[in-house]
Amino acid sequence: MPWKSDAHHWGSLAKTLHWLVVLLILAQGVLGLYMVGLPKKPGIIPYYNLHKSIGMTVLALAVLRLAWRAFDPRPAEPASTPHWQALGARAGHALLYALLFAVPLSGWWFDSVAALRPMYFFGLFEIPHIAAPNTDLKELAHEAHEWLFWLLVAVALGHAAMALIHEFVSRDGTLSRMLPGRRHALAIAPGVATSAATASTLTENDHAETTPAAAIPAVDPAARDPGA
Repeated sequence: MPWKSDAHHWGSLAKTLHWLVVLLILAQGVLGLYMVGLPKKPGIIPYYNLHKSIGMTVLALAVLRLAWRAFDPRPAEPASTPHWQALGARAGHALLYALLFAVPLSGWWFDSVAALRPMYFFGLFEIPHIAAPNTDLKELAHEAHEWLFWLLVAVALGHAAMALIHEFVSRDGTLSRMLPGRRHALAIAPGVATSAATASTLTENDHAETTPAAAIPAVDPAARDPGA
């Protein structure tokens, strides 16, 4: 499958980045909700370190996605999509991109002003702080990070719901073109359901056109013409 997108389908790199970010955000949500309920003991430190490392990974992938979008064309909306829906989809994508930056950056800011301990990326190297320790901003940074995360969840759920509606109600292939391995199927029938009779006719015609002449049995002219 081509790496780059075209006018109708997302490329393999865009799909990989998209679903990788989705999986990491789901993991972040589960991990974050789990670790905040744990007793405040030294044993929770690995959970927080993992949470921070995943957050920085999401930030790095967001940068990569935005950089790739500068070189990768965005597929056009299906022809059946109303103009207002297309504008709404563009606005929703822009908000998602903004939140993919804002959520990890707010977490990085909170970790910096709290200055509880150094932040290491999966234990490999230390990530520097982006702000000086400030106890007056600690609570604000924590609340900002939490509210931005829940906003990201709400926008992502709305994005997923609209994709499902387009796929199963409008049946325009919006979701299918982001799924792995669906590029060829959509290229054959982009958004239009072909009837079984038409498909059968096309298959027979294709078979007749591609059958070698030597493989077609010869017909005796005498047998074809009763008057001969």
